[in-house]
Parts: sequence; C-alpha cells; structure tokens
Amino acid sequence: MTKKLSELKKGEKAVIVNVNLNGLTRRRLYDLGFIPGTIIQVAFESPLGDPVAYFIKDTLIALRRNESENIDVELIN
Repeated sequence: MTKKLSELKKGEKAVIVNVNLNGLTRRRLYDLGFIPGTIIQVAFESPLGDPVAYFIKDTLIALRRNESENIDVELIN
C-alpha cells in the first residue's frame, strides 16, 4: 500500500516509489538520494513536527512537510 512519506511514524522504514516534484526541488532530492527503489527510515521529528529527519543511504537528512508530502513510499515490514 502506497503512503506519503509525511505519514510515516518515527522508526518506520519504507521504499521510495515516486517523487512527485519537478524542477530544482526534484533534482535536489535526487542528488540527496531520494530515488525510487531507495530504502528510507524516519529518524527524528522536531518538537513541532516540521522538519522531520530521515536516514537514507547512511545519511541523516531533514525535509520539510511540504516536500515529504510529495514523495510516495511503500512500507517495509
């Protein structure tokens, strides 16, 4: 079942299915490793819930909610 990256809870792992962004934002996310087929895990949430830090390819990267809402993922058990 596909979900938005922003819907995942701390500790959950998923595989990136699609990045629904265009232009420079899409390019930046691809450069950071947000490529379909890549495993991602929610690491930390800020006290107000935005931004959220994710482990991706052994790197910790924080994204704002408006970016993570545009990334489709599939949960891993």
